[in-house]
Amino acid sequence: MIYFDHAATTPVYPEVFEEMKPFLKDCYANPSSSYEFGQDAKEMMDRARGQIAKTIGAKADEIYFTAGGTEADNQALIGTAEMLQKKGRHIITSMIEHPGVLKTCEYLEKRGFQITYLPVDEEGIVSPEKLEEAIREDTILISVMYANNEIGTLQPIGRIGEIAKKHQILFHTDAVQAYMHEKIDVNEKKLDLLSASGHKFGAPKGVGFLYVKDGIMLPAFVHGGEQEKQRRAGTENVAGIVGMGKASSIGEKNFEKNHKKILKLREYLKEKLLEEFPDCRINGSMEARLDNNINVSFRNLEAASLLLLLDMDGVCVSGGSACHAKNPNPSHVLQAIHVPEEYIRGTIRITLGAENTIGEINYFIRCLKEIILGFL
Repeated sequence: MIYFDHAATTPVYPEVFEEMKPFLKDCYANPSSSYEFGQDAKEMMDRARGQIAKTIGAKADEIYFTAGGTEADNQALIGTAEMLQKKGRHIITSMIEHPGVLKTCEYLEKRGFQITYLPVDEEGIVSPEKLEEAIREDTILISVMYANNEIGTLQPIGRIGEIAKKHQILFHTDAVQAYMHEKIDVNEKKLDLLSASGHKFGAPKGVGFLYVKDGIMLPAFVHGGEQEKQRRAGTENVAGIVGMGKASSIGEKNFEKNHKKILKLREYLKEKLLEEFPDCRINGSMEARLDNNINVSFRNLEAASLLLLLDMDGVCVSGGSACHAKNPNPSHVLQAIHVPEEYIRGTIRITLGAENTIGEINYFIRCLKEIILGFL
């Protein structure tokens, strides 16, 4: 099997698995327990909190553990809305956000909040100038993703952060795809809230985190016990949290090496695609783009057929976001960047990892070429 779908999920690092094993077998105590057995588990959770905080320039007590990126997005948006609803009920986001943000905005709209959905240009980039124009007296939150999960486009997060701070508006970013692919400093980018998900960077599924800047008192999101400083009740996923902390440390240590390798693979893949399929189009910006992402459209072809036949050849790619895998309608992201009708349904997303090779790319290109020739 050749795995080219790292934006959907990543394999768990072997070192992460080994780090987690004791907390699945021997060190199984509840970290809220007062005895030493439980406090050992709590100590490892606190260690993971510090490991993660270090990677984004945050303090350990600004990291809150969640069940993943979607929960973190929900907590950031709904929590901010509830906290500041007396001040205002207007939120700004973009048209190409992940469903974790868009669906949460729809939920808030039904509860009387007003949402401005900013358009993007043909590369998928939000205009900071148009964003600033959209700010109103009752605007309480700006939520713009760090990098798009389908086309890989990076947003001007630093500039948006400056605008948000200038107008004293809280700024949240969904960094699920960008974390460990981009160097992120929450202070430099003037971020108040940031979401990430463990399974996107070598940790297991079912665990993520939300950075909340010190001084922002979000209300409880899950009600019950006093875990996570009374903001998210429920016994913590100790093994997953320990694994996520380990994965963040591995990712930080190997960042430069992995970034260079993946970027080299991506550029090679891009050149081979354009060389072998001159009629294809690469979607999104090639300058402001994640190092591992290629989103490519083929004229008058159906992505569903391409994916099925590639799977039969042992190659895993996707048609876009895994969250939309069962939706037959064209991607909202591709529609927002105005991909032509004859291309939009023939779009596949290839997302690479450090374990991929040039040989795998060559095999993929050969398979793709045979499949497309078979359609002609």
